[in-house]
Amino acid sequence: MTDTTHTTTATATTTDERTDLLEALAHSRRFLRFTTRDLTDEQAGQRTTASELCLGGLIKHVTSVERHWADFILNGPAAMPDFTAMTEEDFARRADEFRMQPGETLAGVLADYDETARRTDELVTALPDLNVSHPLPKAPWNEPGARWSARRVLLHITAETAQHAGHADIIRESLDGAKSMG
Repeated sequence: MTDTTHTTTATATTTDERTDLLEALAHSRRFLRFTTRDLTDEQAGQRTTASELCLGGLIKHVTSVERHWADFILNGPAAMPDFTAMTEEDFARRADEFRMQPGETLAGVLADYDETARRTDELVTALPDLNVSHPLPKAPWNEPGARWSARRVLLHITAETAQHAGHADIIRESLDGAKSMG
């Protein structure tokens, strides 16, 4: 990433908006990844709470979310599924992204996440305008007719990543007592 930091006075440093957005996202990504340190593939797939979530599955989910929203920035709602038309089978298949599947490895899941992160960062850096917007895809949780700018999508990706980093911290602490902080 290009360093866009510049000094405005001898004591104050400012950054441009894209740098701030990407740094906030990178911070959340680091916390999420950190929860998987020193784990085996089996541990990454282990459920430790009442929920269906496991650490590897959370990484897979966040990867999928980031990939789809980056595609949305480029291609609008056509890049996303029409959640209002999804069947129970569709939702069951989607639930697989929250689990480590046979043959999946933590290293592979993390590599996919890294590639998705690299692609998103490059997209944000190259976008001519963060104000470009598209209508949101059809989903019961989206307001009909609402639009999101690229900026709003990046804020959403960051919030989603941070939220799941918190989930991951609870799962990891339940697994073996390790904590991300504290």
